[in-house]
Amino acid sequence: MARLAAPRRSRLLARILGGTWCLLYVAGQVCGDQSQGAVFLREFTLIRRESLHEDFLSDLLNSHKTEDPSSRTARSEEDRDGLWDAWGPWSECSRTCGGGASYSLRRCLSSKSCEGRNIRYRTCSNVDCPPEAGDFRAQQCSAHNDVKHHGQFYEWLPVSNDPDNPCSLKCQAKGTTLVVELAPKVLDGTRCYTESLDMCISGLCQIVGCDHQLGSTIKEDNCGVCNGDGSTCRLVRGQYKSQLSATKLDDTVVAIPYGSRHIRLVLKGPDHLYLETKTLQGAKGENTLSSTGTFLVDNSSVDFQKFPDKEILRMTGPLTADFIVKIHNSGPTDSTVQFIFYQPIIHRWRETDFFPCSATCGGGYQLTSAECYDLRSNRVVADQYCHYYPENIKPKPKLQECNLDPCPARWEATPWTACSSSCGGGIQSRAVSCVEEDIQGHVTSVEEWKCMYTPKMPIVQPCNIFDCPKWLAQEWSPCTVTCGQGLRYRVVLCIDHRGMHTGGCSPKTKPHIKEECVIPTPCYKPKEKLPVEAKLPWYKQAQELEEGAAVSEEPSFIPEAWSACTVTCGVGTQVRMVRCQVLLPFSQSVADLPVDECEGPKPASQRACYAGPCHGEVPELTPEETDGLFGGLQDFDELYDWEYEGFTKCSESCGGGVQEAVVSCLNKQTREPADENLCVTSRRPPRLLKSCSLDPCPARWEIGKWSPCSLTCGVGLQTRDVFCSHLLSREMNETVILADELCRQPKPSTVQACNRFNCPPAWYPAQWQPCSRTCGGGIQKREVLCKQRMADGSFLELPETFCSASKLASQQACKKDDCPSEWLLSDWTECSTSCGEGTQTRSAICRQVLKTGVSAIVNSSLCPPLPFSSSIRPCMLATCARPGRPSSKHSPHIAAARKVYIQTRRQRKLHFVVGGFAYLLPKTAVVLRCPTRRFRKPLITWEKDGHHLISSAHVTVAPFGYLKIHRLKPSDAGVYTCSAGPAREQFVIKLIGGNRKLVARPLSPRSEEEAPAGRKASPKEALHTHKHQNGIFSNGSKAEKRGPATDAGSRYDDLVSRLLEQGGWPGELLAAWEVQDSAERNASSEEDQNAEQAPRPLPFTMVTEQRRLDDILRNLSQQPEELRDVHRKHLVAQLAQDIFRSHLEHRDALPKPSERRPPPLAVPPRKHVSGFSSSLRTSAPAGEAVGGPRRPHRKPTILRKISAAQQLSASEVVTHLGQTVALASGTLSVLLHCEAIGTPRPTISWARNGEAVQFSDRILLQPDDSLQILAPVEADVGFYTCNATNALGYDSVSIAVTLAGKPLVKTSRATVINTEEPAITVDVGSTIKTVQGVNVTINCQVAGVPEAEVTWFRNKSKLGSPHHVHEGSLLLTDVSPSDQGLYSCRAANLHGELTENTQLLLLDPPQVPTQLEDIRALLSATGPNLPSVLTSPLGAQLVLDPGNSALVGCPIKGHPTPNITWFHGGQPVATVPGLTHHILAAGQILQVANLSGGSQGEFSCLAQNEAGILVQKASLVIQDYWWSVDRLATCSASCGNRGIQQPRLRCLLNSTEVNPTHCAGKVRPAVQPIACNRRDCPSRWMVTSWSACTRSCGGGVQTRRVTCQKLKASGISTPVSNDLCTQLAKRPVDTQACNQQLCVEWAFSSWGQCNGPCIGPHLAVQHRQVFCQTRDGITLPSEQCSALPRPVSTQNCWSEACSVHWRVSLWSLCTATCGNYGFQARRVECVHAHTNKAVPEHLCSWGPRPANWQRCNITPCENMECRDTTRYCEKVKQLKLCQLSQFKSRCCGTCGKA
Repeated sequence: MARLAAPRRSRLLARILGGTWCLLYVAGQVCGDQSQGAVFLREFTLIRRESLHEDFLSDLLNSHKTEDPSSRTARSEEDRDGLWDAWGPWSECSRTCGGGASYSLRRCLSSKSCEGRNIRYRTCSNVDCPPEAGDFRAQQCSAHNDVKHHGQFYEWLPVSNDPDNPCSLKCQAKGTTLVVELAPKVLDGTRCYTESLDMCISGLCQIVGCDHQLGSTIKEDNCGVCNGDGSTCRLVRGQYKSQLSATKLDDTVVAIPYGSRHIRLVLKGPDHLYLETKTLQGAKGENTLSSTGTFLVDNSSVDFQKFPDKEILRMTGPLTADFIVKIHNSGPTDSTVQFIFYQPIIHRWRETDFFPCSATCGGGYQLTSAECYDLRSNRVVADQYCHYYPENIKPKPKLQECNLDPCPARWEATPWTACSSSCGGGIQSRAVSCVEEDIQGHVTSVEEWKCMYTPKMPIVQPCNIFDCPKWLAQEWSPCTVTCGQGLRYRVVLCIDHRGMHTGGCSPKTKPHIKEECVIPTPCYKPKEKLPVEAKLPWYKQAQELEEGAAVSEEPSFIPEAWSACTVTCGVGTQVRMVRCQVLLPFSQSVADLPVDECEGPKPASQRACYAGPCHGEVPELTPEETDGLFGGLQDFDELYDWEYEGFTKCSESCGGGVQEAVVSCLNKQTREPADENLCVTSRRPPRLLKSCSLDPCPARWEIGKWSPCSLTCGVGLQTRDVFCSHLLSREMNETVILADELCRQPKPSTVQACNRFNCPPAWYPAQWQPCSRTCGGGIQKREVLCKQRMADGSFLELPETFCSASKLASQQACKKDDCPSEWLLSDWTECSTSCGEGTQTRSAICRQVLKTGVSAIVNSSLCPPLPFSSSIRPCMLATCARPGRPSSKHSPHIAAARKVYIQTRRQRKLHFVVGGFAYLLPKTAVVLRCPTRRFRKPLITWEKDGHHLISSAHVTVAPFGYLKIHRLKPSDAGVYTCSAGPAREQFVIKLIGGNRKLVARPLSPRSEEEAPAGRKASPKEALHTHKHQNGIFSNGSKAEKRGPATDAGSRYDDLVSRLLEQGGWPGELLAAWEVQDSAERNASSEEDQNAEQAPRPLPFTMVTEQRRLDDILRNLSQQPEELRDVHRKHLVAQLAQDIFRSHLEHRDALPKPSERRPPPLAVPPRKHVSGFSSSLRTSAPAGEAVGGPRRPHRKPTILRKISAAQQLSASEVVTHLGQTVALASGTLSVLLHCEAIGTPRPTISWARNGEAVQFSDRILLQPDDSLQILAPVEADVGFYTCNATNALGYDSVSIAVTLAGKPLVKTSRATVINTEEPAITVDVGSTIKTVQGVNVTINCQVAGVPEAEVTWFRNKSKLGSPHHVHEGSLLLTDVSPSDQGLYSCRAANLHGELTENTQLLLLDPPQVPTQLEDIRALLSATGPNLPSVLTSPLGAQLVLDPGNSALVGCPIKGHPTPNITWFHGGQPVATVPGLTHHILAAGQILQVANLSGGSQGEFSCLAQNEAGILVQKASLVIQDYWWSVDRLATCSASCGNRGIQQPRLRCLLNSTEVNPTHCAGKVRPAVQPIACNRRDCPSRWMVTSWSACTRSCGGGVQTRRVTCQKLKASGISTPVSNDLCTQLAKRPVDTQACNQQLCVEWAFSSWGQCNGPCIGPHLAVQHRQVFCQTRDGITLPSEQCSALPRPVSTQNCWSEACSVHWRVSLWSLCTATCGNYGFQARRVECVHAHTNKAVPEHLCSWGPRPANWQRCNITPCENMECRDTTRYCEKVKQLKLCQLSQFKSRCCGTCGKA
């Protein structure tokens, strides 16, 4: 690369680096004199010459000279001697990416040559380059683009894979076959071949392996893994045979996943392959593979070969997307596809990290596992994905020991002792010691200081601090009698600290529960055998309840239960055991003590008992016998009695509840419940209720029901209401809702997961992406993926085959509206000059994108105005050097004239040069010139009052430094600025009024036009209007609003005003001023011959230098204020004399009129160089002055001049109509003349290619109606037509503007639609849409130099002679469908050819098709069960039920396909309120849903295309429901006074009665009942209702009363004789049986023995039978008693057999002293608590069984025999890890046995 421009580049490099630089170059070339061409290699480090030591340089250069070039290779060999110095550092890499080379040098220390290499290489920067970096070899070729090759510049492209010399830089010139070797060597690191890693180093190709090492031969395997074994992919091969049919044109051959390599497919047969792709980001694409070649599809290279009978597809890979190869049916025979590729195994097992250690210290173990990993999505997936690949072998788990550090010492406590007191506050203690646990798990006590890093646990704590139970007596009940002496009761309960009824109270302190009461009312009583007084003393005593004593920690007498009575009737004896016992708190067990250890009286161990009377007799006993036999305990009739047994549990825990006293009939001796019949019913205590739990309920959470689950699978959510509430009173039902903070308990969850199981795979669409276009019909896409929602809420992406449902749409149309018109700009042209300032232009086309997506060129008037800067802009290149003179860098200069001009008479046109001031009369044309040096005139810009000026109808900005104002008006006054680069000059224009006063500036440009309506203001009036206005400029800037004093443009106003008012002018001048020209004489000018012969003096403009007026102003400013006015008058008079004198001298110096016609210049005349400047000075045509003879009216005629285009200069062309202009490269201006005659004077307009010319600052309409094109560009080429129009007609002539004589065709881009005319004519380029039978003429007007030849084609085939072609036009007669097509006109000459096309389309207006089967089939498929109707031009009708849906079809045909719009009642259906509808089948079907009264009526379809309109209609009629008042119903009574007839209401639908619910919403008619049958009734039986049944079951009786009654017409019923009714009817029955069902009840047996399974200490289960039976004892199925509450059949009971516990012995000696297999055992047995004898173990099953063996002595054995050295060998054995070496040795014993 460097050799092409070595001298130039070396100088540039030396200048950039600012010094002399030297290159260490391996070939031995060194830096010498820079005059020689040095070779620079980009890839090597540059070292400053001064920084190298001289002897080092000399040695280095000598070694380089003697080196054998062949020694510089990448081979590796040992040095053969020690004469070499050490290797130097590695150089910078030759590349920053893509693989480069770095080198290291060494020098020879010997004076002779050394054997071996002095340079070595290595690869570097082995990272992929970014895509935008481009090819490295292409970069080297492109570096020569700016160097000429054989005198010409080329764009060079790389030539790769040269078999002869792959390391030379060969490049090919773009667009040619020229191949040149631009450098003998490519840069180091360049690939030798495109598909190889081998790289060029120092011009030689070196082998590089896939490990990026020089000389390495390591290759990638088929999976793309360097030095791999091919295990990461699998070979997939197969064959596909097409099964395509007419209905299935496409089918999938094979899906090739992302990352696959070495793909090859061969298709044999007539079908074609195509590709669908999907990237990992979800982007989808399609490639049709239409031709042979190499393509890039989703960044994957695809090599495709297409043969007549087969197709071959190759892809090297790895694929960057999923590729789906599909086949398209193209022939009658089947095709076969063979494929082979390597598919990556994307799901691989990977080993997890170790799980957390099983112990935090002292030695534990941890395991690894294996998980299935998706390499593409980088996430863990289900194991079955990895099982899919047989190549995948799941790694076995690993086990290792962990946390082997000994545990730190810790505090360890024994269990708490039993509390010292069971209630009222006690103390319990425990022992706390500091212990250490070694790695074998042995725990030993150590010194307490080792545990001081943690606080010591307490050793004493209080316990049982609640109050002890105490007796609580309730209120007394009322006395059991109403007179005399009776009893009253109360409930006495033992209440604990929780308020619960419990035991534990001392019997000694219990209050009594029964006492006598006396009612003072005397009673009458029969004589009793035993006086009441005799039994009172012992009666009271007998009623004291005996509290069952509980064992306590104090020794006390504990009586057992009484035995059964010794007799079954009469008086017997009961006995019981009474022991002295104590509760041992430590063991919570009971111990028996000697009797003398217990204090207090010992309870009786024997008592009499009475088991009821024998044989129904009551023995008579004397009081003595009673006392002796019963020990004064109780009387016979007092053995059974009622007693309160406490209260039921409170019905509520808070907020107010109720407790009821429990009353039971008890046997006083056995304390067992007895049958209530044994107790005297009259003595049953009254029902006793009391309120309880009256405190308001604490705040608590109120919880609502769970809502339905939000998802049916894949973990949904359920919610519920939870709020904090406070129940004040249950009785008042008063609840208050509180803040959540007031509820102490944790708030229940308001959300819970539900349906936690995997969902079936389904399609999940993403959000629609933004539309691809904002208008004009775009596409919206979205990603639709097959996913499975997992039970943890995550999504698992699956292949599409997993989803069985049809896939949702992934794209849809959007933004179906026409776009607004917009300008389509071409690229900027090249700068118009090769140096200096120039211009660039570009063309603009008005384009509109239609809703179909097609772009159409429309009229430019539809686009917004295009600013001037959008089509032309300046450009600046290097400064041009003049021949023979060095280039100058001086800035541009404007040659300004510092003068003041004062116009004294009306003139048509005046010329000025910028730099001065002009005071002018209105209606004067002004040409203002800006002469510049060192600046191109087309780049000059103009401003007025600071605003940029562009050409308009009033002001013309010419491209050669001119500005023309056509007729001055007050708004033209202002400051005009000319800018040429940085140079700026101004010119001030002021206006003079008719009274010689200066006209003030108007407020707005419209001021002139604001004269009163009805008459046009005269010039004097118009000027006078502005006389007194403030002179404010239109842009309103501050500087412009300061007034005349501060405005620089007004500094001469005062002097000029006084000059105009000056009275001392010479007579000739005064006379000239007095004669004012009228408006009718405006046409006269200095060029008018008549004007020269007039006796009045020549018109002139006074001119003076600005410095003369500046001197006057400076002189006045120095005068005293009082003398200033006198001096001003004197100086102004002097100035007037000097001006007039200079004017006379100037006039005398001019030639005579016969010699020259001078232009009305205020400056010396200059040479005119362009037609434009000439035209500025052209006077109006002769003969237009008013006063000539009146001419007759005539139509316009354009003058055609048969003259060639006039080439005024190399850059200007002037021509007349009817000619052809050929634009050349240097053409800067084209002037097209158009002269027309006619009366009235015709109006001229211009058009290009049929469209009106859009005038701009480049395309100008001149005052003489000529059209000027400045700096023409290719876009200006075309046919320009001049149209002349007046009231009598028009005329038009065209002129062709071509580019360098190339052919030009006059075209039109219009679309012509014809449905009526018999013949049409269009220009080629149009689109014709017409009906059949029309004559069509297509004009093809051509131009060119030389003239172009015309040839016609149809559908690209040349038209033969039968077609009518005349002067380039093509005539098609009576067009038919066979004439449709694309007609092309080709114009050709020597310079080229041009083809324009016209499309002919035949229209078919909308009409009703003759066959309606298609539309009917469409209706049937759309709604098989819906009623339907077809529209017709005459109309159709369909009758429907309300609420139904219906289909309305619109049968239509036509071309193009008509657009269908639906209407209802004359308005579009979309705007009809309340109408539910759907438009289907491209508008052919309208579905109307939920028909109601508002939606019935006429529906019409409007079918419209470009050929016509057709309207068809159909009516939907709803049959509605309504109420009908029908005949009277049957009378409600046949006699009496209550008979009425109700008019019957019926709900009708089309006169058919239907269910009345259909008329529910209709208003019912008001109906009145009518009386009927009001007469006396015959006698009849009257019955009452049945009475209640006498029995609820088992058969009872019901009765009712039956009487004979007569009902009168008045409504009164009177009883009559039964005989009157018997004659008419049989007497009804008055008795009947009822409740015949059996009487049933639950019966149960006695409780069985308490010998069931033990469920706790002392607790077993006992059972009884529960069965259903009648009251007579007949057993029935249990279902018969199901309505009654069933008694329990099982209950817990106290069993001495369950007083058992587990007993363990001491551990035996360990079976081993070391290793891992020592264990020890102990005896575990279930024993009885009292006997300590072994019992069956199942009795202790209610408690956990202690372990009966354990491992021991788990320490390493010191000898080297085979033994286990870790305690986890059992786990190793279970996991089958013995074959792994690290576990085989450590678990020698266990693994040896395995």
